[in-house]
Amino acid sequence: MSTSKAQFKTVTSSFAPNSTATVELKPSYNIPIVLVIGGIPLILVQPWIGFAFMVFGLFLMFQALTLRLQFTATDLDIHRGEKLIRHFPYQEWQNWRIFWNRVPILFYFREIKSIHFLPILFDPITLKTCLEERCPHT
Repeated sequence: MSTSKAQFKTVTSSFAPNSTATVELKPSYNIPIVLVIGGIPLILVQPWIGFAFMVFGLFLMFQALTLRLQFTATDLDIHRGEKLIRHFPYQEWQNWRIFWNRVPILFYFREIKSIHFLPILFDPITLKTCLEERCPHT
């Protein structure tokens, strides 16, 4: 089976079993929608808390709309539009975990010099598959 060099530069929206391919995660709006809808009844009981929930949900919705996570052969890249805003080389990762597997809401990973917590604003199944392939647990 032959593969051309062009296939390795292709960005796909779903998981590709080739770890040299770049995989871009689809956005997931589950957490922002739950926060916005959950804020509605809270406004009736505690207006400021309900309003805070809704604003936070809208902020996360904006992040899900504008940010893109890409798993490349060597690192996890975060883009806003066409601009690369951050990359995390796998070789510096020490550990990762997705909290609450049944309802994944938080993604944690530790690098040599820092710890990161990210809300799951992307397809959690593809996220986990890419992590297991590119950064297996030790």
